[in-house]
Amino acid sequence: MSQLLARADLKVAEPLARFVEEQVLPGLEIGSDGFWRGVADIFARFTPENRSLLQKRDALQAQIDARYESGEAADEAFLRDIGYLVDEPDRFTIGTENVDPEIATMAGPQLVVPVLNARFVLNAANARWGSLYDALYGTDAIPGDAKPGGYDPERGVQVIARAKRFLDEAVPLKSGSWADFAGNEPQLAAPDQLVGRDGRSLLFRHNGLHIEVVVDREHPIGRDDPAGIADVILEAALTTIVDLEDSVAAVDAEDKVAAYANWLGLMKGDLEETFDKGGKKLTRRLAPDRSYTAQDGAEFTLPGRSLLFVRNVGHLMTTPAVLLPDRAEAPEGVLDAIMTSLIALYDLRGLGKYRNSRAGSIYIVKPKMHGPDECAITDRLFDAVEDLLELGRHTIKVGVMDEERRTSANLAACIHAVKERIVFINTGFLDRTGDEMHTAMRAGPMIPKGEMKTSAWLTAYEDRNVRIGLAHGLSGKAQIGKGMWAAPDRMADMLQQKIGHPKSGANTAWVPSPTAATLHALHYHQIDVFARQREIAGEAIPSLGQLLTVPVAEGRNWSAEEVRRELDNNAQGILGYVVRWVDRGVGCSKVPDINDIGLMEDRATLRISSQHMANWLLHGVASANDVEAALRRMAQKVDAQNAGDPSYRPMSGREADSLAFQAARALVFEGADQPNGYTEPLLHKFRQRTKERDAGGAEVSISNVSA
Repeated sequence: MSQLLARADLKVAEPLARFVEEQVLPGLEIGSDGFWRGVADIFARFTPENRSLLQKRDALQAQIDARYESGEAADEAFLRDIGYLVDEPDRFTIGTENVDPEIATMAGPQLVVPVLNARFVLNAANARWGSLYDALYGTDAIPGDAKPGGYDPERGVQVIARAKRFLDEAVPLKSGSWADFAGNEPQLAAPDQLVGRDGRSLLFRHNGLHIEVVVDREHPIGRDDPAGIADVILEAALTTIVDLEDSVAAVDAEDKVAAYANWLGLMKGDLEETFDKGGKKLTRRLAPDRSYTAQDGAEFTLPGRSLLFVRNVGHLMTTPAVLLPDRAEAPEGVLDAIMTSLIALYDLRGLGKYRNSRAGSIYIVKPKMHGPDECAITDRLFDAVEDLLELGRHTIKVGVMDEERRTSANLAACIHAVKERIVFINTGFLDRTGDEMHTAMRAGPMIPKGEMKTSAWLTAYEDRNVRIGLAHGLSGKAQIGKGMWAAPDRMADMLQQKIGHPKSGANTAWVPSPTAATLHALHYHQIDVFARQREIAGEAIPSLGQLLTVPVAEGRNWSAEEVRRELDNNAQGILGYVVRWVDRGVGCSKVPDINDIGLMEDRATLRISSQHMANWLLHGVASANDVEAALRRMAQKVDAQNAGDPSYRPMSGREADSLAFQAARALVFEGADQPNGYTEPLLHKFRQRTKERDAGGAEVSISNVSA
C-alpha cells in the first residue's frame, strides 16, 4: 500500500501525487495547491451523485429480477413504469463543433490498445499508415503461405498482383491495368485523384483516404517492377482508442500512474520503448508527419499518426489512488476524467512534439453508462473539468459506448444528454450481450453463446444504433462505430465478413492490430460510407420491441454433451484470460481458445462467458458439479496451452492455492450477484492479493478472498 499524502481534504497516494506535481503540472505552469483544491471540489460534487446512480442500477435490477421471479415478463410497459425506459426527446440534432476530420468527415479503421503496454501503444499510434504489401505477404489475406528462409518471390508475385488489382479498383487508369503499367506518369481515369508527390512516389486520394504508391527503382522489390513500384502504403487506422478500461489491469495507484505516464508520453510526443527483436535492440517512437508536394508545387503535410481518443473507466469502480474525506476510495472514472484531460493540455497548448487534435479538442470515450442520467452526469463532470483547467465549454468531447441494455433502449435520450460534445457512438457485441444476459438473468436459461449473433435483439441493436445516430445528425460530425474483429490471425475471414460494417453505415470499426487496420482499410475503398449513410438515413428504426426480445431458450432440452461442450468453451475462455489478468496484470492479449485459435480477449469477453455459465447454473441447465468439473478440465487445457512459458503458474492440481483459478470460479458462482455482471470487482480483489503475495506479503488464505 502506497503512503498517503494530504492534498486539500483528500488523501492522495504518493506515486500519484509525485507524478502530478513533478511530471505534469510544472510543464503546464499550474500551481499544485489550487489544482488539488479544484480536484477535491469535483470529487465532493460528483461522488454522491455517482453513488446514487449506482444504487439506481441495483434498484432497477432488483425490480426486474422480482418481476421475472414472479413469473411475469419485464416487458416494455413494466420497464416504463419503473423508470428503466424514458420518453424519447423531441427531434434534435447534435451541436458538436471543432471535431477533427478523422472523426467527422473520414471513414476508416479504429484500433483499441491497452495504455499500459507502451510498445503496443506506439505501434497503434503509428498505424495511421500501413504497407499493403506487408499486410498481404504475412497473413492469410491471400491464399498460401510464404516459404521460410527469407523473401519468397512466388509469394511476392501474389502480393503485388493483389495490390495492383486494388489500385485498379481505387485509382483506375484511363486505360489498361496497373499490372501492365511501366511508365513514370500514370494517366488516371480521374486525374484529380493524384494529390501529391514525395520524390517519385505518388499520393492518391479515394473515398477520403490516401494511398501512397512508393516508387523506388533501387529497392529490391521496385527494381524488378515495370514501374519501379516498391510498395503501396494505405492510410489505415485513422483513430486509436488508448484504453484505461477493459484491456488493462490497473488496480492501485502504481498501475494508474503507469497508465497516465504513457498517456503523458503520447501527448508530449516523447514516449518510446526499447525492446529486443531477433537479437537486435530496437526503439519504437511516434512517427513524424508525412510531407508531400501538391500538384501546384505547394508543400503540405499529412498526419503521421492516428488521432488518439482516451477511454476512461465507467462509473462503477473506485480507486485507492485517492481517498475522500470519509476515507472511502474515490470514483475512478472521475479521477480519469481529471487526469487524462489535464495531461491533454500538453496537446491543446502545442507543448508536445506533435499535434494530436488539430481542431483543439480532447476526445474521451466513456464506457458502461446505463441510460441518459449517467450520460448527463458525464456531461456535467466534463463541464467541471473544463472549468478546473480553464477550457472553453465542450472542449472535452465524449464517445458513448452503446454497450448496456438501458443505453441501447434509450439511445436517443443518451445522445441528447451529451448532444453538444458527442463525437462517437459504438456498438459492442460482447459487453452488450453480457448485460443482456444479466438484466434478464432470472427470465430463464439463455440460448448458447454462439447463437447470440443471430438473435433478434442483436440485429435490432446493431441497426438501431446506426439509424438513431443518423437521425440525430452524427453523420459529418461524429463516428458511428462497430465492434472488434477478435481473430488477428484470420485476415481472410475478416476481409470477407467485416465489409458488413461499412455497408451498415458505420464510418469506423474496431480491428485488433495495425496489420488488420491496413487490410480493413480496403473495405472503406470498396464502400463510400457517407454515401451509404445518405441512402439509409430515412429508413425506419427497428422497433424497441425487437430490441427488448430476451434471448431465452424456450422449451429447449440440451443433451449432456451439448451442456458439457458449452461449459468447456466458456470455462476455457474464462481461465485462459483470468490467469493472465490475476497472475500477471495483463488485461488484453491474444489468448488461445478451446480450439487453439488465438483470439483477442479483454474483460468484455470475460463478462459474457461468466454470465452465461452463471445463468445456466442458476436455472439448473448445469449443476454446480458440472461447472466445477468444466473448470478443472479446462485448467488442464489452459496449463497445456501455456506449457512453454517458464513464468506461468499452473492451476491444475493446485486449484485451492491458485488465486487465478479461484477468481475464475468466483466469476461464475457469484456471477448472478455481481453488479450488472461486471467482472472488475472480483478481478481487482484477486489481482490486489496476488500483488501483495508477490511483493512478499503474508500468504493469502483463499477462504478470505471474496468480492
